Amino acid sequence: MLQEVLKKYQSTFKPVIALIHPDEQLLVMDFTANNTTLTKAILNNIKKFCSYITRTLKASSCRLGIGGYSEHRTIYAVSPHFDAGEEPRRLHLGIDVWGVAGTPVFAPLKGHIHSFRFNDHFGDYGATIILQHKLEGHTFHTLYGHLSISNLQGLYENMPVVAGQQLGYFGTPAENGGWPPHLHFQLIEDMMKFRGDYPGVCRFSERDKYLQNSPDPDLILQLNRNTHG
Repeated sequence: MLQEVLKKYQSTFKPVIALIHPDEQLLVMDFTANNTTLTKAILNNIKKFCSYITRTLKASSCRLGIGGYSEHRTIYAVSPHFDAGEEPRRLHLGIDVWGVAGTPVFAPLKGHIHSFRFNDHFGDYGATIILQHKLEGHTFHTLYGHLSISNLQGLYENMPVVAGQQLGYFGTPAENGGWPPHLHFQLIEDMMKFRGDYPGVCRFSERDKYLQNSPDPDLILQLNRNTHG
């Protein structure tokens, strides 16, 4: 299984987000209905939402926040992007790392550019890069969403990428789909013919199918061991 191969090579992966020091702590952030401090008034105002993230991190003396894999998120109700069809999409398939705009993002292992796109819809990824990798015969992909649109300049499909290469940085709300600055990092086995995009949120009824195709990205990210909160 891919998960076992990734565990085998974990010690060789480069950081996707560089820590200031090995023991730097990240704050676990909850975006489910259990978080009653995140009100509709905050979610519906990007300035207030950005301030909420900044204040929450500062209160815990953290530079970065993290969380979200397999999380049932009520926050997606703010965007019609997640409400097409009879059942809305609410289950998050990646891990989000929250911080300031301009935070660098790096490739954890060698591969090539599978595809990229500016998914310019409210609530969407904004600037997105997808890499393809191979390990012991397993082909898989890593998705980097909510980057700066400038990070797409000069890219082309099949462009080689080396481990540790900077791919971009956290984009601003104007270029990242209208969110406070963060990285959506997702692991994908089968791209299902998607290019420059892949669902980062699914319907709960399709949970098993999507989680199987998008295993826990912390297998590569390896940041949950540095968390509190």
